[in-house]
Amino acid sequence: MTIQLSDHFTYKKLIRFVLPSIIMMIFTSIYSVVDGLFVSNFVGKVPFAAVNLILPFVMILGSVGFMLGTGGSALVAKTLGEGHKEKANQYFSFLIIVALVSGIVFAVLGIAFLKPIATLLGAEGEMLAYCVVYGRILLLALPAFMLQNMFQSFLVTAEKPNVGLAITVAAGLTNIVLDAFFIAVLDLGIIGAAAATAISQMIGGIIPLIYFARKNKSLLKFTKTQFMGDVLIKASSNGASEFLTNVSMSLVCMLYNFQLMRMVGENGIAAYGVIMYVQFIFLAIFIGYSIGTAPLIGFNFGASNHKELKNVLKKSLILITLSGIVLMITAFIGSNPLAKVFVGYDQELFELTARGFKFYAVSFLLCGFSIFGSAFFTALNNGLISAVISFLRTVVFQVAAVLILPIFLGIDGVWSAISVAEFLALIVTIILLVKFKNKYHYA
Repeated sequence: MTIQLSDHFTYKKLIRFVLPSIIMMIFTSIYSVVDGLFVSNFVGKVPFAAVNLILPFVMILGSVGFMLGTGGSALVAKTLGEGHKEKANQYFSFLIIVALVSGIVFAVLGIAFLKPIATLLGAEGEMLAYCVVYGRILLLALPAFMLQNMFQSFLVTAEKPNVGLAITVAAGLTNIVLDAFFIAVLDLGIIGAAAATAISQMIGGIIPLIYFARKNKSLLKFTKTQFMGDVLIKASSNGASEFLTNVSMSLVCMLYNFQLMRMVGENGIAAYGVIMYVQFIFLAIFIGYSIGTAPLIGFNFGASNHKELKNVLKKSLILITLSGIVLMITAFIGSNPLAKVFVGYDQELFELTARGFKFYAVSFLLCGFSIFGSAFFTALNNGLISAVISFLRTVVFQVAAVLILPIFLGIDGVWSAISVAEFLALIVTIILLVKFKNKYHYA
């Protein structure tokens, strides 16, 4: 049975609709996780630290695609809700072209300046060489990676989340298989890890491009378009919070790495890398849910269906609460086994990682609300409020916490920073949801 944006959503229908987006995000997060798993166990601790050091920079560049995807799909969904299908397709086609061109430009610049950037981040000697090799191979696939980030949102808006799921699963499985083949069988080391990820990202970006270029039965298709500066500005401002979230997470990762390198050396970066891999997967659940519900919110907002807007919000808050409880318990219980999988070969590193993970577990109870809250305002085409939530959560609160808490708590202060930041972000999200309830009629 086809689920349409105009439907009334029960819990069952809502979960069915957003599940493909959640799985898509989980498989997307698996790219770096699988790379880390194989590099740590088959290549060594220094290459593993190098991957964790340079990866945030590549993610910053790829975040432009995520911005255009979330912000653009909110605009397109609202336009569809208003009944302007041809205009929505022109917006969609224009934004895809923008992403492709900008991806090529960023890839060229990234490759040219990668070495000095890695040096600035603290890499030197053997680690610097690993950073440059891994980063440059990933940057070759940057245009496809940006498109993949965009299509994750647009395939949901096109009422084809299952198509997006199939493509993302195929790309994720490709990454896993090629990592095993290139690293464990051919012994290509960090080059094999980067190549496996780059190839899988090309699958995730190029196949949807072909799908929309051909005749299809979705709500969206490529059509003749033109340069539309106002659409680019609107999509960028709508998706600014999601862009800011991704960029900020990457910058904060660099700050965490700096603090940990200063306090405990390469072991700190390796331990943080393991925690980040698991965090990617856990956060992917909330991010995927937010991506899945965004078209519903945007469509009903455009159609002035306030009753359904309220229904989606209420059910979402309940589902996020239950998910947060489950993830917190899972993270705490699984801290030792997960640390063992990645760094069980080094007892000191294992103990450092497991302890840090236990502190991180609390953040999973809290983070879903601000992630969804930011995406909720993006879907309402209020990029400013969305950006406020995102900026405070990922920059102000985390930076302050990771700089101040270690003064009093040492290494435990680094691990505790995320939970303190998420708690403060939750308070801000609640205040803003209450403040704007009458303006958008969702209460």
